Amino acid sequence: MDPLVIALVAVSGVLHVAWNVRIKTAGDPLLAAAIGLVVGAIIIVPLGAAVWWLSGAAALPADGLALGLASGVIEAAYFVLLAAAYRRGDLSVVYPVARGTAPLILVGVGVVLLGERLGTAGWIGVACLLAGFLVLQRPWLAVRAALSGERRSQPGGALAFAVATGVAIAAYTTVDRVGTRLIDPVPYAAILWASGSLVLAGVVVATRRQTGFRDPAVVRPAAIGGILTLAAYLLVLYALSVAPLTAVAPLRESATVLAAAWGALRLGEAVSRGDATRRIVASAVIVAGAILLALDA
Repeated sequence: MDPLVIALVAVSGVLHVAWNVRIKTAGDPLLAAAIGLVVGAIIIVPLGAAVWWLSGAAALPADGLALGLASGVIEAAYFVLLAAAYRRGDLSVVYPVARGTAPLILVGVGVVLLGERLGTAGWIGVACLLAGFLVLQRPWLAVRAALSGERRSQPGGALAFAVATGVAIAAYTTVDRVGTRLIDPVPYAAILWASGSLVLAGVVVATRRQTGFRDPAVVRPAAIGGILTLAAYLLVLYALSVAPLTAVAPLRESATVLAAAWGALRLGEAVSRGDATRRIVASAVIVAGAILLALDA
């Protein structure tokens, strides 16, 4: 794979983790996501229009426009699900599960629906992803507690929302892979950011969170996060426009270990050093699985 693609995806991953840390630590994750998306739209829409105009202002293909709009709606759903997961669970658990679920789903679609075949590296990658999920979640503890009648604190649906977030990631990654081949990545990003920010802002208004748009203490960090995620997304869109989806999508998850370490150590989510090690190692196994899937592509 082109080293430039690897560099673009790696930088994008780091920026994406920084954005997720801001969402997780915000008092209202959904409001922070909405503000960030709106700020990103304010920046990217004029830029996308300028790029489109300077490149000749040719009529945009209808199917490309439809994909951009659809991706924006999926992106808004992604943030709703992600915010719900972060309200219920830890960054060091939610982020690895969400990001690791996406390549697993993409592989499942390829094998089950498209008749693709995995090689040895691919199957080992799947095994690593599943093992990482198990070590991270330790479902056997919940089963043991239920059998013994103990009362254990439950993640309150965090896992379900994290998996649903992974489904959304797989969906918009697939859509974007096609869309960026039909429309230049910058105008395409402008389309999806405009539709996504409108939908997410509508959700905020519908849930009566709109007063947060007037609070500088809320807006400032969320706006910075919006710029970070915009930069991360543009880097990935360019990578998708020149490299295979099956290579870009898994490699993007390489920053999962950073997110797990930040949550476990800096945010104090781990209850002990051993617990922190478990979370980080499990996330590293998930990343290894994603990389093996990329190599098998």
